[in-house]
Amino acid sequence: MIAALAVSGCASETAPSKTAQVSAAPAKPLLPGLDPLAKADAFPSTYRPMPSRPIAVVGASVFTGTGTLIENGTVLVKDGKVEAVGAGLAVPAGYDTVDARGKWVTPGLIDAHSHLGVYASPSVPANSDGNEMTNPVTAEVWAEHSVWPQDPGFNTARIGGVTSLLILPGSGNLIGGRGVILRNIPARTVQDMKFPGAPYVLKMACGENPKRVYGAKGRAPSTRMGNVAGYRAAWINAQDYQRRWDDYRAKIAKGEKAEPPKRDLALDTLSGVLRGEILVENHCYRADEMAQMIDISKEFGYHVAAFHHAVEAYKIADLLAENHICIATWANWWGGKMEMLDGIEANAALVDAAKGGCAVIKSDDPDLIQRLNQEAAEALAAGRAAGLTISEADAIKWITANPAKAIGIDKQTGSLEPGKRADLVIWDHDPFSIYARTDQVYLDGAVAYDRHDPRYQPRSDFDLGQPGEGVR
Repeated sequence: MIAALAVSGCASETAPSKTAQVSAAPAKPLLPGLDPLAKADAFPSTYRPMPSRPIAVVGASVFTGTGTLIENGTVLVKDGKVEAVGAGLAVPAGYDTVDARGKWVTPGLIDAHSHLGVYASPSVPANSDGNEMTNPVTAEVWAEHSVWPQDPGFNTARIGGVTSLLILPGSGNLIGGRGVILRNIPARTVQDMKFPGAPYVLKMACGENPKRVYGAKGRAPSTRMGNVAGYRAAWINAQDYQRRWDDYRAKIAKGEKAEPPKRDLALDTLSGVLRGEILVENHCYRADEMAQMIDISKEFGYHVAAFHHAVEAYKIADLLAENHICIATWANWWGGKMEMLDGIEANAALVDAAKGGCAVIKSDDPDLIQRLNQEAAEALAAGRAAGLTISEADAIKWITANPAKAIGIDKQTGSLEPGKRADLVIWDHDPFSIYARTDQVYLDGAVAYDRHDPRYQPRSDFDLGQPGEGVR
């Protein structure tokens, strides 16, 4: 209308119309906690690396985690980062020399599937905090709010060489909530352990677990088709929630009046997945169900980072590789229930053999997490027995570089490359040997465990004064 008046000569530059004088009132900021994007990281990491000095680990057989074995290798570490890796490198002035002749060095091990802290030791009902089995979809819960940093399992995992680990909710629900990636250091709070800059993950589960849990309660899902309907309904709700927030923000940006949607913690998490900010880690055993979950992800526009357990992954290794999906599995856990029946020891090796395949050996267990190297050795032996040519230098990636990739921290750790965190393990034998033990474990270049020095053998507060405490 204003433009039309100006053309007719009825508008005056010195006397603007009332319409031109009207401007939208600025939108009031939402109250704290009502805008899901205002403080996306409501529980920020307070992790601080332990003090360290420049060191040179010399003379070792070094598995870099990149598919390379360097004999008579030297690893230079400065300011908590890997500075250089090579054969017979000169040791710069001012560096402490660690004599590793006759020993082996690997990147710090990474467990891509653990429940330490949420199913803490001792295993009593009071410490059972991993499964919020009150609704098939509990995307609103975060595993970190159950983690007990005093779980003695963190210390025993560190003795086994584990420097970083993903703590997941359990698998009783279709969507069980957020997982959290931790640095394996002694700490007072879970925030002190949180891996800086690591993404959040979403735990999903298909197959027997959710249908058994909720079928026993006389409610959906009680079948696999009920499982799939439940996932799809959840993602539809998430897409609609995201659309409503996008519409609200678009109107505010144009100066229009708009009412914000009510914040929903579960849909915040699912919306984060749809935006590509939160990784999906999907418990799934059977090949056919993994294929269905891939179809669902394509229907709603998200990506599955890894299938966990995945004992039938070898049947669809090509499909997984085509879709850039890792699998986190074991070597010889099978037959515990029907969906585990076709598990084989060469599963990881066969997935690894597919072009672009990404195999991960994980624990899902407070004992196995102490021996991930042995589980990887079993998978390696089974692969070779199946006729595959696999080097130890490649197989070490199953417990270092590949889990780092699967949980989104590979730019920071998982391999011994310049600029990455100096997370490394010194072994007294080849890590694929049944006799291998860790001599020293480093996080960010600092000694976190030393088998020969009691000063670097941390005990949790819970351990202190317990019967047998101090027994090695």
